[in-house]
Amino acid sequence: MIWDVITGFEPALLLGFVLAGLILNITPGADFVFISASGIAGGPRIGVAAALGVNLGIVVHVVAAAVGVSALLLAHPAAYDTIRLGGAIYLVWMAIQAWRSDSALGCGPAAPSVGQALRRGLITNVLNPKTALFIFAFIPQFTDPANGPIWMQILILGAIFLVNGFLFVIFLAVASGYFANILRSHVGFLNKLTAILFGGLAARLIIN
Repeated sequence: MIWDVITGFEPALLLGFVLAGLILNITPGADFVFISASGIAGGPRIGVAAALGVNLGIVVHVVAAAVGVSALLLAHPAAYDTIRLGGAIYLVWMAIQAWRSDSALGCGPAAPSVGQALRRGLITNVLNPKTALFIFAFIPQFTDPANGPIWMQILILGAIFLVNGFLFVIFLAVASGYFANILRSHVGFLNKLTAILFGGLAARLIIN
């Protein structure tokens, strides 16, 4: 069943999802600031702990999206198009916010210990409504009811998103003193690129 769902994804669509996820991960945001600040202040161990905490928080959001979207579709099978349209509208709003975003990016607060870095990364990510909304708006857009259970598709796509994101944030955590500063210097360009990405995804959803 799982393999059938995986092979059921259109290769071009799956590649687009992977590339979109990578671009989103390298765009500096709250998690980026927290991880890089922790790595710069406390070294690689603190940075990696912060990255792990953030990604554990994303796991919570992905599971919630899988359960929530599936429950909604079971109760209201016709709601799939509504979910996609709502996601498109939210992505348009995020595109506008990213395009208008200030290019300045501070260093943010660092975590003083491994345990605190892990805990703070998890709590701040889980309690961030923007992360939850993004997961609910982004991942379901790449699903297709004809390709098997929606909850399984969301979990598979969420796992891909998590692996890509975790590899990046681990690299960021270890090399934060150098890598974070480079990305900060290009945050304006990355914000514009993210805005174009969000706008393109939204347009694809509305046209289809």
